[in-house]
Amino acid sequence: MSTEILIKGGSIIDPGTRSNSKADIAIKNGLIERIEPNININPSAKVVDANNLIVCPGFVDLHCHLREPGEEHKETIKTGSEAAAAGGFTTVCAMPNTVPTTDNRAVVDYIKSRAELESKIEILVIGAVTKGSLGKELSEMGELAEAGVIAFSDDGNPVYDANIMRQALEYSSDIGLPIINHCEVPELANGASMNESWVSNILGLKGMPKSAEEVMVARDISLAKLTDGHVHIAHISSSGTLDLIRQGKEMGINVTCEVTPHHLTLTDEAILGRGSKIHSDFSIDETAYDTRAKVNPPLRQMQDTLNLVEGLKDGTIDIIATDHAPHSAVDKICTFNEAAFGISVLETAFGSLMSLVHNEQIELGILIEKLTSAPAKLLNMDLGSVSIGSPANLTIFDPNKEWTVNAETFKSKGKNTPLDSLLMKGQIAKTIYGGKVIFEQQT
Repeated sequence: MSTEILIKGGSIIDPGTRSNSKADIAIKNGLIERIEPNININPSAKVVDANNLIVCPGFVDLHCHLREPGEEHKETIKTGSEAAAAGGFTTVCAMPNTVPTTDNRAVVDYIKSRAELESKIEILVIGAVTKGSLGKELSEMGELAEAGVIAFSDDGNPVYDANIMRQALEYSSDIGLPIINHCEVPELANGASMNESWVSNILGLKGMPKSAEEVMVARDISLAKLTDGHVHIAHISSSGTLDLIRQGKEMGINVTCEVTPHHLTLTDEAILGRGSKIHSDFSIDETAYDTRAKVNPPLRQMQDTLNLVEGLKDGTIDIIATDHAPHSAVDKICTFNEAAFGISVLETAFGSLMSLVHNEQIELGILIEKLTSAPAKLLNMDLGSVSIGSPANLTIFDPNKEWTVNAETFKSKGKNTPLDSLLMKGQIAKTIYGGKVIFEQQT
């Protein structure tokens, strides 16, 4: 069979091989066949013009909520995969807070079968740490591992009992898979809806102190040291958490972590409608609030976002993950306390993150690494590379293309984003998975 796709004239950034060059890419049978300047091939091949565009490995998201089974009114594997493709993602890891919980082989098999039928991209499954994610009794972790899960998490709930967490880390160490924990001490969070700061005071809303996250992070790092297990801290949000993880790594403890696009680019002022560093003149009446900016852990303050960016640059933060959390309108059109936690992120992740590049806060190569080769390495999978013989899972983007977020046009069922109507600079042009163009930006 002749070459099927030829990507012409793109600037290739491959953090896995530390290469940055302009070349053509020939794709055959779903694999990268050749990477050379000025490839001439059979005229029957599909030619993708990548002049003035950047080609990189397909993005990998370690933390995504696809809602199926059980909450298909919020998202499905089909719509979630379409949203992921539109956002440049070719692999996403589905969190287990489904209905029923992904705590047994039957649910894992169901998700995998639905993904095979409906998904445009690769869907990897994360299994629950405890039965029902209730924190009372460990799930059948061995069975889940045999079914093909890539990690364990009770995300949405912390693994609150320290002894349960110790047992989970010991079992997962034997299995060779990480425990991903949503770090939150309930007694300190105490039903809060947002970060504890002057913003919560103005709005008269109960605030969540950063210590609600940091205390459990310290516990988990200590337990990882005790068990030699691998703990992965989900969606870190505070400077104190960053310091704890940095210290843990310096001690040789097997702790990794992720940060979301919104915790890097927004502050709790977004709840007032003016917290975006992307578009700082956007504002609303200070007596109002935007439930679309309600997320857990909550958006923090400017110094936290600046420190988290530094944590990306110095390697303390291993990866960027979206924590894509789609909700229906009824979940957000209500009082702030009643509103659901979560932001629909897949389709805005890249554009929002590019604000860090354009503001010269981070280099483009580091950003791509945290979205591609770094999560692939954490998963220990053959992803995140642009090299001969590797899977043709590629993202092509225009770093300077300006566009305006329109949530109503999202592929995702979740339209819940505080970035709606904001101007972005940096847009996905095409996404290729398995040698096929699965998303193409309409111009």
